[in-house]
Amino acid sequence: MSAIRQDAWTDEDDLILAEVTLRHIREGSTQLMAFEEVGERIGRTAAACGFRWNSFVRKKYEAAIQIAKAQRQKRSHGKKTASAVTVQALSTVLPQETPEPMLGKGEEYGEEGISIDSVIRYLRHLKGAFQELTRQTKLLEREVIMNREELRRLRDENERLGKQVNHAETDYRVVNDDYKALLQIMDRARKLAFLTEEDEESKSRFKMDANGNLERIE
Repeated sequence: MSAIRQDAWTDEDDLILAEVTLRHIREGSTQLMAFEEVGERIGRTAAACGFRWNSFVRKKYEAAIQIAKAQRQKRSHGKKTASAVTVQALSTVLPQETPEPMLGKGEEYGEEGISIDSVIRYLRHLKGAFQELTRQTKLLEREVIMNREELRRLRDENERLGKQVNHAETDYRVVNDDYKALLQIMDRARKLAFLTEEDEESKSRFKMDANGNLERIE
């Protein structure tokens, strides 16, 4: 499936579109197939390529288009001539009553020597290839969905772990602040106890003598 692009056409894109389309014209193919091929190469839709060709690029390559058509006619004439020569050569070698069986049972040849059965086989091949591409596309879509779900789960897990880390950092700061506050309290208590001991030692002591008078003890 071609991607849908919104950016402007470049000169290189126009050149690729012209080259591929002229080649398809020259080889007797359809322009639609050319637009699909170009779309796959430059990442645009076949419709966008067709619009660009008809509205702009085609006008610049009118002469080249005529030459490509002439080459297509010459190629087609060459195929018809080669087919006629082949049939004539076979008729000179094989008996006249047996040329038809050489075409294969049920086969009929068109104007350019292509059998209907060959066309049918080719179309069946295309159908099988399309079915395989469809299956691969579904597998890829399923894989994309699974990857998206996994990415969403990982994002949720990352967000949850981030919140846990933030909570842990907050708890660490609270505990660290409490620990520092406790150290300060312990330091003040130690200093206060030291000052109290000094005050007790610096106080004068007295005792009462036998006459009831207080006597200072050194």
